[in-house]
Amino acid sequence: MQRRKLLQTGATAITAAVGTSLISSCTIRREEANTVNALPTIRWRMATSWPISLDTIFGGAETICERVNALSGGKFQIKPYAAGEIVPGLEVLDAVQAGSVECGHTASYYYKGKNPSFAFGTSVPFGLTAQQQNAWLYEAGGIEAMNKIFGDFGVIGFPAGNTGAQMGGWFKQKLEGLQSLQGLKMRIPGFGGEVMSQLGVNVQVLPGGEVYLALDRGAIDAAEWTGPYDDEKLGFARAARFYYYPGWWEPGPTLNALVNKTAWGKLPKEYQAIFNTACYEANLTMLSRYDTRNGSALQRLIKGGTELVPYDNQILTAASSAAFQLYSDISSKDQGFRQLFEQWQKFRQEISSWNKVNEFTFTSFTYQ
Repeated sequence: MQRRKLLQTGATAITAAVGTSLISSCTIRREEANTVNALPTIRWRMATSWPISLDTIFGGAETICERVNALSGGKFQIKPYAAGEIVPGLEVLDAVQAGSVECGHTASYYYKGKNPSFAFGTSVPFGLTAQQQNAWLYEAGGIEAMNKIFGDFGVIGFPAGNTGAQMGGWFKQKLEGLQSLQGLKMRIPGFGGEVMSQLGVNVQVLPGGEVYLALDRGAIDAAEWTGPYDDEKLGFARAARFYYYPGWWEPGPTLNALVNKTAWGKLPKEYQAIFNTACYEANLTMLSRYDTRNGSALQRLIKGGTELVPYDNQILTAASSAAFQLYSDISSKDQGFRQLFEQWQKFRQEISSWNKVNEFTFTSFTYQ
């Protein structure tokens, strides 16, 4: 009797607990659904600096848009546009600043003419590797430092992609030392272009979709873009034979998602968090894709007749000297640049000392 009573009492308690749990669970789900339903439906446009054919770099913009849509349950949608569809590839910052589009995907160093400090948001010659760049941006104050600069232009910036260490460009003729750079016409943006200019190169800045034709038709003698996977897609091997390495001007370049500050301020905090998370994902995804695809693409290029050539030490030494002289010269004239450079340089020295101990010794042995 006692046993039957106990079982009945226990069963009643369990049923009550399960019922309470189900009620609580349904209540939570209903509250979550109500929260999502209460959020506004928002449609944005994203201008980019990339041709749609480059599934890796244009893919960074697509990753952001796809994840924002998925994480918001379709309530917050962004449509990416290739370079030239809304604005030319090198005018994305201007469009976002003006509010012509709410956001963009680009490389901040394209706009160093507006402020030389923009170069650090992407990459500078003999600067940081991809992992070092991420460490500086996310954990050593880099994002905050860059957003002080972006803020002057009415935008907010987010790391949103990285190509990894790049190649050193395609040349129609083999270089024969430092003197062979004199008068050479080369497509190369950012501070890398300024350094090359100091070494005698006639520098051109062209968006990705225009580089092949310029190289093929002889308007330029050399060009750099990213690495084997993209360069193969753009057909550079058909226009030039000699493929140089390393890309000392871009050892770990970050691509940037830029958002108009007024548009950002109107977003619900939930959407702001979603956009930020999507940019994190785009940053990691792009780097992983490039590291996965570049190796096999390089082998295909070599089999097709491309000749790999290392920059000689004379050119690398001269380029390194010119780069740090450039930073010194700008620092002497621009206080904001000097402050950012000093913070960045301190981090660079610290992380380089650490990486010499761990990564450099390991890779030096492994790659023998």
